[in-house]
Amino acid sequence: MSVTSPADDPLARERAHLASSRTALRAMREDVESLDIKDVTANWVNSVVLTRQIEDRIKALADLADTPLFFGRLDYLHTTQEGQRFYIGRRHVHDAAGDPMVIDWRAPVSQPYYQASKQNPQDVGLRRRFGYTGGELTAYEDEHLSDPTELEHTSRLLQAEIERPRVGPMRDIVATIQPEQDEIVRSDLSGTVCVQGGPGTGKTAVGLHRVAYLLYAHRERLARTGTLVIGPNRSFLHYIEQVLPALGELEVQQATVDDLVAHVEVRGTDEAATAVVKGDARMAELLRRAVRSHVSLPTEPLMVVRGSRRWRVPAYELEEMVRELLAREIRYGAAREALPQRIAHAVLVRMEEAGEAPDDRVQNAVARNAAVKAVVKECWPAVDPAKLVLRLLSDAAFLAEHAAGLLDEDEQKLLLWAKPARSVKSAKWSAADAVLIDEAKDLVERTHSLGHVVLDEAQDLSPMQYRAVGRRCTTGSATVLGDLAQGTTPWATASWAQALEHLGKPEALVEELTAGFRVPREVIAYASRLLPHMSPGLAPVESVRENPGALEIRRAAEDPDASVVAACRESLAHEGSIGLIAADARIAPLAEALTAAGLAYLSPGEETTAASRLTLVPASLAKGLEYDYVVLDEPAAVVDGEPDERTGLRRLYVALTRAVSGLTIIHAADIPAQLEP
Repeated sequence: MSVTSPADDPLARERAHLASSRTALRAMREDVESLDIKDVTANWVNSVVLTRQIEDRIKALADLADTPLFFGRLDYLHTTQEGQRFYIGRRHVHDAAGDPMVIDWRAPVSQPYYQASKQNPQDVGLRRRFGYTGGELTAYEDEHLSDPTELEHTSRLLQAEIERPRVGPMRDIVATIQPEQDEIVRSDLSGTVCVQGGPGTGKTAVGLHRVAYLLYAHRERLARTGTLVIGPNRSFLHYIEQVLPALGELEVQQATVDDLVAHVEVRGTDEAATAVVKGDARMAELLRRAVRSHVSLPTEPLMVVRGSRRWRVPAYELEEMVRELLAREIRYGAAREALPQRIAHAVLVRMEEAGEAPDDRVQNAVARNAAVKAVVKECWPAVDPAKLVLRLLSDAAFLAEHAAGLLDEDEQKLLLWAKPARSVKSAKWSAADAVLIDEAKDLVERTHSLGHVVLDEAQDLSPMQYRAVGRRCTTGSATVLGDLAQGTTPWATASWAQALEHLGKPEALVEELTAGFRVPREVIAYASRLLPHMSPGLAPVESVRENPGALEIRRAAEDPDASVVAACRESLAHEGSIGLIAADARIAPLAEALTAAGLAYLSPGEETTAASRLTLVPASLAKGLEYDYVVLDEPAAVVDGEPDERTGLRRLYVALTRAVSGLTIIHAADIPAQLEP
């Protein structure tokens, strides 16, 4: 009987490399932990900064037990690199001599792992994929790209990783990135990319991995300018928040659009028709007019007294200064700061003509002169953005003056508050009002621009919201992610061309992902029946996943709530997360039914665990979330819960496409006719 030694066992060798890599990563972490910064910090500020950098580096080098250090291997044929074999993983790991044991997936040498094929092997002889169970390496699978006799096939391990049950927040997809996704991920920082992708095409993951790639390729630049991920709501941000830290990126900020424009407390809501007008791009011009209306032309000359001398600046010269600043279209606040310096310069010219030799200190002193300040206050007064918007929504005459030729009378009536607020603090501002204040604030003072912004679920933004996001990346770039078919707001964008125009990035490259990797073919085909009725012309997603029996449609028994509870019990018999999605109005009775049946449930945003896997999801919050199994309650109620049929069908489309492994539909009322074949 012969015994196979570890040296002859490929799986044992790979496990040994994994163990060695973990040991090397631990040594890298210990090296950072042992750093003594006492002798290298000149002052306490440097000490604080360096200490924080070290702490972040220690966190980035954490070895997560259930996260494999590497997931693939490339064996090159004729590469000029130092070695011909590279292990591809989530981060770089080197040994004590500095030689790489794991290559970061973002490194150029790793790209063929995602892009190489039989047709274009890119000098790769062998691509090996690894399978893991609970962090332990349990399998591998080889593709001999240079072997013409080996047929191209779908990777079993790749498919298993895509279909692996999910509990907890969103995972990274670094091991399963597809060639078309990889091209978007590695797009250059200087260009804005818009990704149209149906359910399950991985657009959110692509956006997050693009951030990770850009931080790797342009770390110093983005460290200075900053990056930001914008999601539709807090539940969504909580769901995705662990993806970037798992890739070693800890410094990326996350926010909603409401967070960006939180200049006032939002306590009110708008009717849909009012919100549509407030979100219209015409409001930007209305606000520009209202801000500039505060400027008035000087009619009296200015007299500046310094010591025993008096210096006169005539009214026509002051008027020229004001007109010139208006013509330059610079920010209102910047022009207001420039005006006293312009006036002071005119006074200095007169001083020089009289034989004096004033310097910059004299000019600054003149600019602060009481008479100069009085002129500036009179013709270019300070503007408070919130007070300006308050006046527009309260004063019909003021609104009409600046809305002339932009909004008709009916639209103006929609904007006006029935009961005007007395002050900014007492006003019941809506979310749309906060966006208007943000626009007005930018007209007064330039908004800080970041290096890169990722905007997810972008199809639901109004033109004014796009402008608010665009202000955050005027000098940077953006990754815009969305699906026009999932636009569920009354102001949802009709085309990406329009959206990108409002964003200030009309030159952006629009990419479309049509291959679905998450939603089973049977489920996406059923949901796609809605497309001609709500988004005609939009290509349906072609799922690459066969999963027979993934869709079941049941008519409810006499007690619909009991039928839903029974379906949840059945789903919980499977491994993975369960989402019970229902029209918002049905959430309360379903919550009671679940509690009465002894089924514990979570709310969106609460993290699922092995012991608590069922989440009760209002249809309005389902967008962007995924569950292994979904029970969908009463499709007709989801449609009827929206102000119009198109929005209702889009909301239903979202709800139908949240399942990764199986969807069960429970209905007492008839299924919407648009779903009939």
